[in-house]
Amino acid sequence: MENVIASYLRQVWDKNDWLYEGQHGFRQRYSWESQVITVCQDIADSLGNGDKIDAIIIDFSKAFDLFPHGRLLTKIVNSDVYSRVVVWIREFLLGRTQRVRVGGQLSEEVRVKSGVPQESVLGPLLFLAYVNDIWRNMESTIRLYADECVIYKKIINNSDMEKFQKVLDSLGEWGVENEMTINPSKRRAIRFTRDRVKDPLNYSLLGTLMPEASSCKYLGIILCSDLIWSDQVNYTVIKAWKALHFTMRITKKK
Repeated sequence: MENVIASYLRQVWDKNDWLYEGQHGFRQRYSWESQVITVCQDIADSLGNGDKIDAIIIDFSKAFDLFPHGRLLTKIVNSDVYSRVVVWIREFLLGRTQRVRVGGQLSEEVRVKSGVPQESVLGPLLFLAYVNDIWRNMESTIRLYADECVIYKKIINNSDMEKFQKVLDSLGEWGVENEMTINPSKRRAIRFTRDRVKDPLNYSLLGTLMPEASSCKYLGIILCSDLIWSDQVNYTVIKAWKALHFTMRITKKK
């Protein structure tokens, strides 16, 4: 039945273009590759025009576990699906319990009041529905692959930087309102530019200064501030060498 409901949701959301076009996770005809290509092309186009791009990269902590069921169901109702489907999803989510095994001991059962079942067919689609409105009221480009998010804006003057800070303020407000926690260890600010001299970035999120980086890893790809790929090439070569070395060790043991 999960497969039937999932197929119906995809059909309805594709027909009414309800899902945010900047979300490339868990969607047919989209992938992490399409996300990376789109982001890199946007940055390359701006750098080719002599512009600067300021970007913030974040992801959400325990993204599939924390959001409340009631708010999720409200969002699904607003996506124009049949009311009977909403009722089915409600029954699918509610009434679940969980407990923990430590050694041979089991804890008491606790009712699950948030999140979606892990490794379920519907879980990823329900997550997309929950974060689908993250882009509203944000005057910048925001792109997502599931819970990994990159936000960027062309910067010409100080006014643009102020506008971008307001975007981050809106993002923080959205996270608080929707009970989504941003992972503090994975947030980075980076300025993409061909200028040799770079002004420091002073963006903050929820009152905390965003750490600045000259390069960052996004969906497994290393993005440098000048969009030169030497770091990525070195990273790929090192990974390949380690994989080969590990294979040779296994072969010798045999």
